[in-house]
Amino acid sequence: MKLHSLVSPGPNRKTRKRVGRGEGSGLGEQSGRGHKGQKSGSGYSRKLGFEGGQMPLQRRIPKFGFKNPFRKEYVALNLDTITEFRDKKKLGDTITIDDLINSGVIGKKDRVKVLGRGEVTDKISIQAHGFSQTAIDKIEKAGGSVTKI
Repeated sequence: MKLHSLVSPGPNRKTRKRVGRGEGSGLGEQSGRGHKGQKSGSGYSRKLGFEGGQMPLQRRIPKFGFKNPFRKEYVALNLDTITEFRDKKKLGDTITIDDLINSGVIGKKDRVKVLGRGEVTDKISIQAHGFSQTAIDKIEKAGGSVTKI
């Protein structure tokens, strides 16, 4: 048996509706679109979120707050994740952004903030875009160093 020789079961093969091919087909004249109205003409496409003229949900719900379009989002990277990757030999003693990308911890365009969950026993030096104070304390207590990009 090969992929090109597979055939779908009988009831699964359905012929498509051939609309607008005369009255005898049962789908002539209005071609299953009913009489007149907005949806009967060619070129009709319903807008996303359109509710038949009723005020759409996204406009009915109250909006509040402020979203800064220039905010910088960080990927949270905890110390326990770093130690886990070091145990798997995916990261060494000096950890740069390129090392994190190559090991699959973060993506190419991600900004990294190292957070303090977990423990550090080895002396490591980490390079990242941001650090929490607890992460800095734990890394320096273990004899490591922190470099902010």
